[in-house]
Amino acid sequence: MDTHCTPEQLHFHPHGRREVIARFDGGRITSDAGGVLLRETDLRLGLMERLARCFRDGRKPGSVEHPVRSLAAQRVYALALGYEDLNDHEDLRRDRLLALLVGQGDLTGAGRVRLRDRGCPLAASSTLNRLELGGAEAATDRYKRIAADFEAMDRLLVDVFVESYAEPPEEIWLDLDATDDPLHGRQEGRFFHGYYGRYCYLPLYVFCGAHLLCARLRRSNIDASAGSEEELARVVAQVRRRWPRTRVVVRGDSGFCREPLMRWCEENGVGYVFGMARNARLVRAIGRDLYRAEVVCRRTGEPARRYRDFRYRTKKSWSRTRRVVGKAQHLPKGANPRFVVTNLRPRRAGARRLYEELYCARGEMENRIKEQQLGLFADRTSSATLRANQLRLYFASFAYVLMHGLRRLGLAGTTYARAQCATIRLKLLKIGARVRVSVRKVRLSISEAWPHAALFEKVVDNLRTHPPWPAAE
Repeated sequence: MDTHCTPEQLHFHPHGRREVIARFDGGRITSDAGGVLLRETDLRLGLMERLARCFRDGRKPGSVEHPVRSLAAQRVYALALGYEDLNDHEDLRRDRLLALLVGQGDLTGAGRVRLRDRGCPLAASSTLNRLELGGAEAATDRYKRIAADFEAMDRLLVDVFVESYAEPPEEIWLDLDATDDPLHGRQEGRFFHGYYGRYCYLPLYVFCGAHLLCARLRRSNIDASAGSEEELARVVAQVRRRWPRTRVVVRGDSGFCREPLMRWCEENGVGYVFGMARNARLVRAIGRDLYRAEVVCRRTGEPARRYRDFRYRTKKSWSRTRRVVGKAQHLPKGANPRFVVTNLRPRRAGARRLYEELYCARGEMENRIKEQQLGLFADRTSSATLRANQLRLYFASFAYVLMHGLRRLGLAGTTYARAQCATIRLKLLKIGARVRVSVRKVRLSISEAWPHAALFEKVVDNLRTHPPWPAAE
């Protein structure tokens, strides 16, 4: 017997003589039909299959309704589709389209499930919560039997990046940056950060272009560069095992201009370009250029800049003399000198090119962090423990990897080839469709008036040109 109550009608302003009413009685309709593109992308990356291997499942096989692969995929797909909270899954668990993406065999939830879960092919928020809260000791915990292997997830991020290249590149640039992750409760590791003026975490990100290679959640009572040598050592070692002849250059702002990090790069054959905080000695070194830039600026009323290449060493903190490039810039509002330090030789890049083309390109990384933090909800670190919040950051990171895979493989050659994740979600994933499941078919009926149908077909064609990941064949 169906116990669901008939929803009330919603009345709107009439259209002429006709009443305008609405009811939630449309049947099996999804608002995320474009998610099938994410599924096709995953079949090319093998992301969900490999992510599931990063967990140790200590549950009794005969009592398991939702395998780890389904749980992890449900969480990642939901983030990519714009559902950031676990509470959303109380309704999403009934969505046949999400069940199709996850790979749930029974799309109707009519199989071997508890009576109260009939019609719900996917896991509830309580089950997903236990997935997130499972710690390193989960195998022996009565209620938290699933444990995440963070080291395996770190390796997977780099593996997907390396696999995206058909041939090893001659050179890659790794961008380092730290950002604030605001906290509004009393989570473990919560500290007040003076620069950002609030309680927050201070996650460290490593990107190569638009590829995410590392997302490490950290307390905020540390220096921005803390732990960067260890993360770089891990990433560079993994990359060099696959690409032994590829040159690696690291780039970051003045928060990463630290002796241990620069020394590590020099000892391991890694190039670097880091911003430098200015001081009186540095400003004096480019004083003549600053004066000439000021003269030009006052005469033309436009910003003027000159560059100087010189050798520099701090009085105490640096172990050696290093190459520094100073930008002597004068704006209508006043002087604005900037500096970078590098171990790249002048014949490789002159002063102007080093600053304007090589160093300033790191600004693009900030757009990627915004995608990760805001578009894919990496800032939803409201769990009580640091470990659970790190796992949430991993789920958001793999949602980003999946979305970037769609952008890289499916949107190549289209007007959205460089679109941000939120734009891709709005234009291609948020599509209303009726879902009908039969013995032999899953049919999605999409509106014939949808304006992006041609783009959708183009993306499908692009994805078909890429072979499936081996395990998906």
